[in-house]
Amino acid sequence: MSQASLHGKWTVSSSDDDDEVLPPSGTATPKSRRPAKSSHVSSGSPSPVPEPAPPEVKAEPDSAPVSSFAVGSEARQSAVRNQRNPVKFETSSSLSGKRKKEPSDGSGWALSDSDDEDDAEGKRSSQSKLPNWASPNGEAKKPKVESERPPSPHGRLYIDEPDDFFETSFPCLNDTYRFYLNKVTGLDRKFNSGALHIRDILSPLFGTLKESVQFNYCFDIPWMVKQFPSEFRHCPVLIVHGDKREAKARLLQQGQPFPHVRFCQAKLDIAFGTHHTKMMLLWYEEGFRVIILTSNLIRADWYQKTQGMWMSPLFPRLPDGSSENSGESPTFFKRDLLEYLASYRAPELDEWIQRIKEHDLSETRVYLVASTPGRYVGADMERWGHLRLRKLLYDHTNPIPDGEPAGRWPVIGQFSSIGSMGMDKTKWLAGEFQRTLTTLGKSSLRSDPPVHLLYPSVEDVRTSLEGYPAGGSLPYSIQTAQKQIWLHSYFHRWKARRTGRTHAMPHIKTYMRVSPDSTQLAWFLVTSANLSKAAWGALEKNNTQIMVRSYELGVLYVPSAFSLKTFPIDTNPFPASSSSTFGFPVPFDLPPTSYSPTDQPWIWNIPYSQEPDTHGNVWVPS
Repeated sequence: MSQASLHGKWTVSSSDDDDEVLPPSGTATPKSRRPAKSSHVSSGSPSPVPEPAPPEVKAEPDSAPVSSFAVGSEARQSAVRNQRNPVKFETSSSLSGKRKKEPSDGSGWALSDSDDEDDAEGKRSSQSKLPNWASPNGEAKKPKVESERPPSPHGRLYIDEPDDFFETSFPCLNDTYRFYLNKVTGLDRKFNSGALHIRDILSPLFGTLKESVQFNYCFDIPWMVKQFPSEFRHCPVLIVHGDKREAKARLLQQGQPFPHVRFCQAKLDIAFGTHHTKMMLLWYEEGFRVIILTSNLIRADWYQKTQGMWMSPLFPRLPDGSSENSGESPTFFKRDLLEYLASYRAPELDEWIQRIKEHDLSETRVYLVASTPGRYVGADMERWGHLRLRKLLYDHTNPIPDGEPAGRWPVIGQFSSIGSMGMDKTKWLAGEFQRTLTTLGKSSLRSDPPVHLLYPSVEDVRTSLEGYPAGGSLPYSIQTAQKQIWLHSYFHRWKARRTGRTHAMPHIKTYMRVSPDSTQLAWFLVTSANLSKAAWGALEKNNTQIMVRSYELGVLYVPSAFSLKTFPIDTNPFPASSSSTFGFPVPFDLPPTSYSPTDQPWIWNIPYSQEPDTHGNVWVPS
């Protein structure tokens, strides 16, 4: 079986192996190549010219290459390499023949023990063969390397952040839900009003920082240190990571010039799990704050991607002599956060556990939804992963009001990577995960609502602000995709006109239940967890045990915690207003747009050579 589109044809294997295969290092490494003759590129121009974007977004060049210290997935490494070393062909008639030999990469990049976003459930099966995209004669004219230019904050063109990109006074934020998007360069100013950059988060506007912990998957330590304001730049920072062996050694080497940076390795006792949680714990002179987010601590994640976060209120210190149960919220956030931190079994976190106990978290109105590696039975099955989400939806949401059939309220899942789902939907998606997402209160009626999955198409990536390199953060592999063609019938495009982010590819992950007219939410979740069994867990032993491979973290919004029956959806969330509003700022357009017959999901390790991206490049594997 084969799938064809404007972007070529790829073969679907008959393999029924349920384990995802990732290509070995050096296999199918894409590079952006620039055809010399293209309607998107001025012949002889020293700089690529972005094609015009729809009115809500001003096209801007690629987000910056990640620092040479950064560690990431193979897909991310490929994106960085092709941004750093674009190759211009003199002709585009044969793009897959001979190519310039890539210079040795002394960047210090390394492949982690398992892929960042992509479900790293296995590297055990035989490698699936990539399609043969060779031209008829297998020849291409000798490529020409562009002249070297100094590095730029946003890729190959010299465009800096606008003067007003970073906040100089307390930003205008809607603090009803405390859910914020990241700022994106290249947008109309109004679409960044009420959004936050990492420099804003760490600025004195939110507190006088004394110490912090950074939980994440991918780090660029020198870049991270520079994001702290000068007065906080030497405050102690603890890095919680999941790197092992060589990757760990490289990460520790990053920290050597910074004596105030310490490291804590998360235990990954189950094969192919990752430490994918993204959280900041910020201890101030004035109190304590928690940020749960979707961005890695690397430059590329903070400029031209759609990302999201929950920022807690400033939690004050409890009076001396308060009991350990003091400062709890109606959502038991304090208990659940302490339980999550304890799951690391890391002495480095003990002092932070004690600090949290000493603060008042009672203002929190979200529920914590976490995954932590292990096999769980009995009551512990509902502590982690998707069964934790199912339990919360059962206990704290209500059936659809006024007798309206719940089956008409679609479930939406939006993510940046996809793991192995099995040969058909009954293996995990419909048989297990969908039951969680469709739980709504204590009703015994089992509804079967539509399920819409949002994942960028090739065209979404091609026309994005970053162009094809944006696909380095969308690591859905051909080896996985070819085993689950059935899944693609669920797919919908990434469109975000309401937030101005249609061309800022999503690294955010959200799940929700929406009314048929797209005006209300039954619940909303923002999380680090992609669509994978490693992230959410999978039932075993006749459903008497759940196995979770990875660390993940998110927060769940339910209307009852806000004294509401449903959340009204804010259809115009930007510019933000500080006035009280109950409209929830869903980051993309509703209802979602289904894939057309010619749309294909972005797959990072196959070539896209028939049409150039917004920078005149194509994406061709070695």
